[in-house]
Amino acid sequence: MPADYTFKVLMLGEASVGKTTLTHKYIRGVFVDNPRLTIGVDFFTKKIRINEKKISLQIWDFGGEERFRFLLPTYTKGSNAAFFLYDITSKKSLDTIGDWLSIVRENAGNIPILLVGSKLDLEDHRKVSFEYAEKVSEKFALADHIEVSAKTGENIEESFKTMVRMLMKNAGFEA
Repeated sequence: MPADYTFKVLMLGEASVGKTTLTHKYIRGVFVDNPRLTIGVDFFTKKIRINEKKISLQIWDFGGEERFRFLLPTYTKGSNAAFFLYDITSKKSLDTIGDWLSIVRENAGNIPILLVGSKLDLEDHRKVSFEYAEKVSEKFALADHIEVSAKTGENIEESFKTMVRMLMKNAGFEA
């Protein structure tokens, strides 16, 4: 049976911030400790049900290395939302957000973008404070900010529920 709603969601951010690991944890419920490098783009689908509505999430996991950045304008077209991941143990992983966002907004419009701090299980090695990331989120007018751990599962479901609620609201249906 076809989905009532299909949404294209991008996973964006620098290399090694945890995009693939987060996606695997959400889709399959498993923590992949050393995922292979994403070459270009990987594609995943997850079907969920909210309030009797069937939703299909098309998750596009975009390789974070600079050499793949030329693909971003093409893959962002038609996107409904995006996660921008940064690693809480690496300030550098958040410093390039402006470059990513300008490409996304130019090609996909003003879609909801959720700022996601990854590797929350490495709190002892934190280099990006929650407050600093909140300021970055406000500066770039992002939809929300959350911190997650693919290793422990902390806030993984919540991050996707937050995004789906935004998507459903944009589609005219309260989730």
